[in-house]
Amino acid sequence: MTTISTLTGTLDRAGGDGLQAVLLDMDGTLVDTEDFWWQAEFSLFAELGHQLDETDRAHVVGGPMSRVIDYLIATTKVNLSPAELTVLINQRFVDLLAGGVPLMPGAELLLNTLNAHGIPAALVSASHRHIIDIVLESLGAHHFAFSVAGDEVPRTKPHPDPYLAAVARLGAEPGRCVVVEDAPTGVLAAEAAGCPVIAVPSVARIEPGPGRTVLSSLELVDLPLLHSLVAARV
Repeated sequence: MTTISTLTGTLDRAGGDGLQAVLLDMDGTLVDTEDFWWQAEFSLFAELGHQLDETDRAHVVGGPMSRVIDYLIATTKVNLSPAELTVLINQRFVDLLAGGVPLMPGAELLLNTLNAHGIPAALVSASHRHIIDIVLESLGAHHFAFSVAGDEVPRTKPHPDPYLAAVARLGAEPGRCVVVEDAPTGVLAAEAAGCPVIAVPSVARIEPGPGRTVLSSLELVDLPLLHSLVAARV
C-alpha cells in the first residue's frame, strides 16, 4: 500500500494545477455489488411478507445504510428496529460476498493505469469498514493509498465528509481530485466537497451538470479525461 511519504512526493511532483488524485466509490462503481445489496434487501423483505420493486431499488441505491434502513422501515412498516434490520441486511449481504465480487468493466484497467502513472487512488465508500475489507480481498487493497469507510466519518454520503476526509489525508486540493461515482448520493457528496465528478450510473439515473461528466461505462475513463476535468477548473 502507498505510504503517506510516497503520496506527498507524488503530489509535489504533480505541481501547478494538475491532477493530484482519483477518489473512487466502491459499490456499483468498481465492483458489481449494488445487485448484491438489492438481492439481500429484496429476499429478506420477501420473507418478511413485503414485495419490493424497482421504485424501491432506485431509492436505496448508493446508501448510506442509515438512509436505506429509514426508507425501508417507513415504506414497508416492518416491525423491526433500525438496528435489527441493519444486522439482517448486512449479514445477508456478507453471505452473498462469499463467492467473490465481480469487478465492473474497466475497473482493473483504470486502477492499473493510475498505479502505472503514479496517480494516488483512494477508495471512498458509504459501506462500513468490515464490508470494505471483505470486498478489498477481490478488488485488491494494493491499488489504493487508503480507504475511507462510511462508519469512519461523522456524516457519510450525500454529505461531503468522506471526500473531504480523503482530500485532507492526501494533503491535496478538492478541485484537483477527480471523484468517480455511480449513485446520486455519491455525486452530491463529491460535488459538495468541491471535486470534479465522473458519474457512471449503475441503477439510478444521473443527469449531466456543471463540473459533472456522465459516462455509460468505466471503460471510457482514461488519463486525458481525468487531466482535462482538473484543467477545466483552473
